[in-house]
Amino acid sequence: MALTDLQLSNSLLICLVPFLLLLFIILKKTTTNSTLLSSKIPKSYPIIGSYFSIIANQEQRIQWISDIILSTPKLTFTLIRPLNFHTIFTANPSNVQHMLKTNFHVYQKGQKSNSTLADFLSNGIFNVDGDIWKYQRQVASHEFNTKSLRKFVETVVDTELSERLIPILANAAAEKKVLDLQDILQRFAFDNICKIAFGYDPGYLLPSLPEAEFAVAFEDSVRLSSERFIYPFPLIWKIKRALNIGSEKKLRIAVQQVREFAKKIVREKQRELNEKSSLDSADLLSRFLSTGHSDEDFVTDIVISFILAGRDTTSAVLTWFFWLISKNPEVEFRILEELGEKNEALMLYDEVKNMMYTHASLCESMRFYPPVPMDSKEAVKDDVLPDGTFVKKGTRVTYHPYAMGRSEEIWGGNWAEFKPERWLNKDEVTGNWKFVSKDVYAYPVFQAGPRICLGKEMAFLQMKRVVAGVLQRFKVVPVAEKGVEPMFISYLTAKMKGGFPVTIEERI
Repeated sequence: MALTDLQLSNSLLICLVPFLLLLFIILKKTTTNSTLLSSKIPKSYPIIGSYFSIIANQEQRIQWISDIILSTPKLTFTLIRPLNFHTIFTANPSNVQHMLKTNFHVYQKGQKSNSTLADFLSNGIFNVDGDIWKYQRQVASHEFNTKSLRKFVETVVDTELSERLIPILANAAAEKKVLDLQDILQRFAFDNICKIAFGYDPGYLLPSLPEAEFAVAFEDSVRLSSERFIYPFPLIWKIKRALNIGSEKKLRIAVQQVREFAKKIVREKQRELNEKSSLDSADLLSRFLSTGHSDEDFVTDIVISFILAGRDTTSAVLTWFFWLISKNPEVEFRILEELGEKNEALMLYDEVKNMMYTHASLCESMRFYPPVPMDSKEAVKDDVLPDGTFVKKGTRVTYHPYAMGRSEEIWGGNWAEFKPERWLNKDEVTGNWKFVSKDVYAYPVFQAGPRICLGKEMAFLQMKRVVAGVLQRFKVVPVAEKGVEPMFISYLTAKMKGGFPVTIEERI
C-alpha cells in the first residue's frame, strides 16, 4: 500500500530528528490544548527551536504570529526555527520603511525564497533580485502605464461582469441557491487576468463552473509551492522532490501543465505576430512580444507571475470585503448612497475612480484582511533595524501587514472597528468625500518602495467595478451562523478556509 504524503513527511522528520518522539512527550505535558494561542514568544529548545509551537499553530499561523508581534513592546520578535534558523517578524513601520526603502539593497528576496518557488515562478519578477528584477520591472512598468492597457482592462472586466458574474448571481437569487462566493470570485479574477495577461479566455466562470485544466493546475502549483515554506526543514521537500514522491510529484505535474500551456500560448502569439507584423490585441503578452521581447522563457515567466498577482489578490480582497459588509450594514448603505442611480453598465473609468467611500471601504477591508498577510526578505549582510534589532547576514526578516492592521499603536484605540471614515475627509464646501492616503510603511498592503505593486490602480478599478455591479443589484447574505467567523488562512495569498457560502437576494 502506498504511503500518504503526510506519512512520507513524518518518516523523513524521524530520520532527521531521532529524538522527536521524546520531545513530543515533553510537548504533551506542557501543552494541554494546541488550539489555545499564546501571545508570548514561544519557548525554544536546542536543535529543534520552537518547532512544536510552530506545528501546534500551523493552521492559524498568521493569527498566532500576529498575536505574538502585538504583545511585544517594539512590535518585533525573533522566532527560532529548527537547526537554529532565525526569522525576525515585525509590524514596526520604521522597520518596514528601512527594509523596503532605506536599505532596500540589503533586503532581497534571497536564495531560500528563490529556490523554494523556482520550479513554479522560475525567474519571474516576483522571485528574483538585481538586474533581472530591474529589467522586468522596467518593461512591465512601461506597459502598465499605457492608456490603451487601461482601456483594455476596463473592457475585459466589464464584459466578464455583465456576461458572466451578474447572470450567475441572478440565477442563484432566482433559484435560492447557496453559492461559494470565494470560488465564484476566484473564477472571475482568473478569467480576467488570463484575458489581460494572455489574451486567452479560460472560460472558468461559465454557467457550468467547469474544472478548467489550466486553472486547476495553477491552483495546485500555488498551494503546493507555498507549502514548502511550512516544512521545518527545507531538506524534507528537497528529498521528496529528488525521489519524485508525494506533494513534490503532484507539484511537478501541476507546474509542467502550467508552463507547457503558457508556452503554447506564447508560441501562438509569436507566430501571429510574425505573420501580421503587428497585433491588434492589447493584452500584456501581445505588448511584450510586439516590442521585441521574444525570449520564450522570459515572457512565460513574467506572464505567469502577473497571473499569480492578479488571480488571488483581488478575489481575496473581495471575498473578505463582502463578508465585512454583511456585518456592517451602515457601511453598505453608504456605499449604495454613493452609487446612487448610476447605471453600472455605463460607468466610465473616472466615475469608478471617484467612488471615494467605496475605495475607503476596500482599503479598510484590506487593513483587516490583506491579500498578502506577510512578506519576507533576506538580509544579504549584517544590519540593524531602526528599533535596535540586530539582523545577521542570511536572516529572513518578515514584515506582517495582517498584524499591522490590528496595531493600536498604528490605528488607535478604535482599530477593531470597521470604519471607512478613517480614510476620508469631508469637503466643507461641496460635502464630498476626499480620500486621505496613509503612510505606505504603516499600511504596506501593496508593498512600498522600489517593489511597490505595479497593478495597484488596475486592482482598484476591477474591485470597484465588481462592488458597484454586485451591490447595486444584489444583497450578499452569508450562510454561516451569526457570530461564527471564518478562518483566515494563507498560501502565497490569503484565503477564507472552507470557502464563503452565501445566498444572493435581489434588491427591490
